[in-house]
Amino acid sequence: MDKITLQRIQALHPKVRDEVIQIIKDCDDALTGKAKIRITQGLRTFDEQNQLYQIGRTKPGKKITKAKGGQSIHNYGLAIDICLIIDGKTASWDTAKDWDNDQIADWYECVKIFAKYGWEWGGNWKTFKDLPHFEKKMISHKSLVLKVSWKNLIRLPKDKNGYVIF
Repeated sequence: MDKITLQRIQALHPKVRDEVIQIIKDCDDALTGKAKIRITQGLRTFDEQNQLYQIGRTKPGKKITKAKGGQSIHNYGLAIDICLIIDGKTASWDTAKDWDNDQIADWYECVKIFAKYGWEWGGNWKTFKDLPHFEKKMISHKSLVLKVSWKNLIRLPKDKNGYVIF
């Protein structure tokens, strides 16, 4: 796991940090070739989200998000975007490449691992597919399991560090 990925994990919601470390380890163990996982995006502020939302609307470029500030699971530290780092230096978002020659595209090996831990893949969305994106869908709290959605998260109180309290 590279330094950039570890830094981005440390900014995620405390409830998912250890799980994300384990997911990345599992992915890196499964990818026995040249590819390793890098988190390219984790926690995003509401302001950062609003800046991204403007692209393709009031700023030049192709739309890259449907979510305004507060409407992205990234805003709560419960979503990540990834890429594959090839040979420790080149970023790849190629979902078809099988760098370890095991007859399964490396990206889909990781999709399966994230799913095993209860993370939803943006590549499964019906509209506005987001292939690098994964988000936590359920959080356990005491004896409860809470559904993760921005509409639920935006109403929850926050701790002194700005993380929602579960």
